Formats: sequence, C-alpha cells, structure tokens
Amino acid sequence: MADTYVKICGLRTPEAVAAAVDAGADAVGFVFAPGGPRTVSATLARSLGEAVPAGVETVGVFRNQPIGEVIETARAAAVTTVQLHGDEPLADIRMLEGAGFRTLRAFSADAYSALPADEKAGWETGRILLDAVEPGAGVTFDASAIQAQPPRGFWLLAGGLTPANVGTLIATLRPNGVDVSSGVESSRGVKDIGLIRDFVHAAKM
Repeated sequence: MADTYVKICGLRTPEAVAAAVDAGADAVGFVFAPGGPRTVSATLARSLGEAVPAGVETVGVFRNQPIGEVIETARAAAVTTVQLHGDEPLADIRMLEGAGFRTLRAFSADAYSALPADEKAGWETGRILLDAVEPGAGVTFDASAIQAQPPRGFWLLAGGLTPANVGTLIATLRPNGVDVSSGVESSRGVKDIGLIRDFVHAAKM
C-alpha cells in the first residue's frame, strides 16, 4: 500500500493542512460547495494552499455549481485540481482541463455501477472517485459491485473510511487511492490532527 494516493478533504485550518502534508498526504481538499460545515471561501483556501508544497495537490470540491463559477473560484483559490461532486457532465471536465486544472469526478458507487459501459469508458479516461450516496456523511456502502467490476482507470475510494478500516478496504478493493473527510474528524467539520496522521499512515503501510 506504500504507493496508495491519499487525499484528506474538507480542511479549514492551517494545523489540519500541516498535519496532512507532514503525514505524507498526496492531496488536500477544500470544499466550495455551499451550505456544509466544511465550506470555505476562495480567500481562505488560497491562504491555506500557500503552505502546501508543490508536490501535493490542492483540490477544490464543487457540487452542481455553474462551470463558469467553478473556474472563477478555483482560480481565485489557486487550487491545482477541481473535483466535481454532483451531476456534472463530461463536458465540464473537459472545460476544466482546457482551463489548466487537473480533475476528479465523484460518483456514488451505486450510480457508477449502473452506468452503461460506453458512458463508464468515457469517465474512465480521467480520474474518478467512488463515494457513498451521501458524500461527507461517513457512511460506507456495499462495494460488492465495485469489487466484481472495478473501474479501469485511476480511481479513489471514499465513504466511511477511518484509520481502523482503510488498510483492509485498500487490500480488498485495490483502489489507486483513498479520500477521507468525516473519518478524521472529532465532530462534524472539525478535523482531528491525530486521526489525520493515523489515517495517512494506515493507508500507506
């Protein structure tokens, strides 16, 4: 699991960002989708991202927001990567790539498994993330369909991951990487420095 890509998402403080980077995370995520306990402004994300080394991705997370607004916010925040976590079409991913961003497209595992093969093939040319139905809620999902037919490209596993279960799930499902938010929190939206370190170490054992 040493090469497992690890993303710590929903960060809001310099201490949490530093803990993720120091532990060896490959990416840190900032949530721009409105209305949640982890939502940050572009100004705060830009400030937090200034302390992130060049080799670590800074990811802006959006959900069903107009693509023009997404690009404007991502540029203002100076993130390297945009993650779309709603019903956005593949055309939005292509626009983001054309604007110079790396991309991630999140799906619920159930929705992804139900996609027609040709549609899956289009998404699998890029990077995808498979999550629970309610992202950020810390809820796991039935991964049997994914285990039977995993994505063919680069994909991240999310949804209910914790320091205690991430190693087993990586060994079982063999994703390229993992993404965590609620699983490293002491309360909803509040990151726990020790849990961040424990998670990264468990994922990369």
